[in-house]
Amino acid sequence: MTQPTGLFAAIGNTPLVKLSSEAGSGQVWVKLEGANPTGSYKDRMALAMIVEAEAAGKLQPGQAVVEYTGGSTGSSLAFVCALTNHPLYIVTADAFAVEKLRTMEAFGAELEILSSPEGVTPGLIPRMRKRAAEIAEAKGAYQTDQFNNTDMVAGYIQMGEEIAAALPRVDGFCSYVGTAGCFLGVTRGLAAKNPDMLRVVVEPTESAVISGSPAGTHRIEGGGVGFVPEQLHSDTYDEVETVSTSEAIWAARAAARTHGLFSGPSTGANLIVARRLAARMGEKSVMVTVQVDTGLKYLSGSVYS
Repeated sequence: MTQPTGLFAAIGNTPLVKLSSEAGSGQVWVKLEGANPTGSYKDRMALAMIVEAEAAGKLQPGQAVVEYTGGSTGSSLAFVCALTNHPLYIVTADAFAVEKLRTMEAFGAELEILSSPEGVTPGLIPRMRKRAAEIAEAKGAYQTDQFNNTDMVAGYIQMGEEIAAALPRVDGFCSYVGTAGCFLGVTRGLAAKNPDMLRVVVEPTESAVISGSPAGTHRIEGGGVGFVPEQLHSDTYDEVETVSTSEAIWAARAAARTHGLFSGPSTGANLIVARRLAARMGEKSVMVTVQVDTGLKYLSGSVYS
């Protein structure tokens, strides 16, 4: 991808900070992706998906774009599409934070909001995908189709390279998995300097499909989609850890009060697993995880109520 200019140049090169550790545990470092323009790491993938589609001739000037998303991908795509003059149609649901939906609209996206008041159910994402395909056909729109889009993964490789440049050694990386783009891109970016690094995916206890359990309903936005992401294969990770919705919310609240790290429940899940692994691997180990997005996206929901 060519060097970003204008406001796109603000994407990436986010801070990497070390949290305080318990006695006997290793270091836990967190990439502060809330520092991106829309407050989420999804800015990286949204830019990559649009710029690369334009360069390949798959997305024509002024052509509409359509995506199914639980929120942050939609906010990031709306930001990128606003600056690249592509109308954007989003299929989403009321299972996701209202702040995310309003951010999409603020950047000019047109939303279709499906009903799922019980949360992220096993059938929600497939239903959203089906509706997005229908809109794409009706509007002649380009589908970014984030789960299948390899440009999405490429957009995160730079994050891994940024971490590798900042730390002499990384013993393990963990992240909550939705599309698995962040996990796959970061681990690939880290691999050259850290070939023996432990790669751990994180998913909800209530819908631990990657672990082999049945799909279920949960409220950790950004993952636990009810199926194994298409680009995540058994040779791309080493272990799977699960975190419940209540644990993830508790950890997000605790991180804000203890470390000043303001985020949502997916980051809470990341922090829980990073600390588990740091304790298991010992005080000389170095674990890295990600602040997925800013807590400003969750103020009206149950996380901080």
